[in-house]
Amino acid sequence: MRFPFRAAALSAVILSCCAAVAVADPSVASEADATPTVSYIEHAASGLTAENLGLNDLDDSAPAPTPQPEALQPVATHAMAPAFPERAPAFAAPEREERRSLADLVGEHASADTLDGEHECLARAVYYESQGEPLIGQLSVAEVIINRSRSGRFASNICGVVRQAGQFSFVRRGHIPQPPQSARNWRTAVAIARIAMADLADSPAPRALFFHARRVNPGWRLRRVATVGNHVFYR
Repeated sequence: MRFPFRAAALSAVILSCCAAVAVADPSVASEADATPTVSYIEHAASGLTAENLGLNDLDDSAPAPTPQPEALQPVATHAMAPAFPERAPAFAAPEREERRSLADLVGEHASADTLDGEHECLARAVYYESQGEPLIGQLSVAEVIINRSRSGRFASNICGVVRQAGQFSFVRRGHIPQPPQSARNWRTAVAIARIAMADLADSPAPRALFFHARRVNPGWRLRRVATVGNHVFYR
């Protein structure tokens, strides 16, 4: 009998609390009673209009902002960065060095000693074929011998070209005589041979393969390219 009694007492307490809340806040019930009931179908059928949203209340006639005088306009405090910044050169291009004169080169390379056998053969050929001529004439003779060694039509090295039978009158049975080592013309010939082999200067007879002394006329049917010193050069 105790349990039914306790349940009845608990129910009475709950009902008392609900009545107290209703009395303390009567607006809850009144607001619920005042709110009209709208069905889902009626709510879906209603559309949004400019009047519902209050868009017509906006005033489009607001005056445009007055442009500020040039003195009052804000000044940009930063510069526009380029789209593609310029790249610094990877290295500075060296200034073109002017070629030294042939006389200066001869003065630098003049010597009584040669570097190797090829240098020796070329210097002897320059000495016996063109000693005493202008330096540019001696260089042209040296370049003909070098051109022959590279042409495929003669021997493949300088000594072979100089020793080839019937080509140079100072050669006897493949022997090239020894010039006097103390002679000034020999020192010049050594320098000219070195300059030609290192391609330090250009002659006025490029790619020439033949030459003869100006005092003779062999009647060659070759292309004449230059006359330098005492020789006429052909290709």
